[in-house]
Amino acid sequence: MFSRIVLVVLFASLASSALALDGDPAAGKIIFQRICQNCHSPEIGINKVGPSLWNVVGRQPAAVPDYAYSDSMKNNKATWSAAALDAYIADPRGDVHGVKMYFKGLADGKERADVVAYLSTLK
Repeated sequence: MFSRIVLVVLFASLASSALALDGDPAAGKIIFQRICQNCHSPEIGINKVGPSLWNVVGRQPAAVPDYAYSDSMKNNKATWSAAALDAYIADPRGDVHGVKMYFKGLADGKERADVVAYLSTLK
């Protein structure tokens, strides 16, 4: 029974990762502009309430200069992969406890995949 539960969780995780990699960047840009851009800039060196998300995919957490990160984010050592961003965007305060981000999360997996695909273009 336990091994079946582990397999279900593993497959759900893999499906989430695959979805994050198969998003539509154009749709993600629209979602980003509607939901994320009030607090985050897609441009290099421009921090708002949240840090710039320029080149976020593949970056270490708490790495943007001149941004005052929470201790929780400073202690987060997981690279911002597509899967890590997907999990964080789904529930920021649940994924990294103690972060300053007051966003409840983006529940729709396809929308998250689209946003992550858009963020992947910011290089």
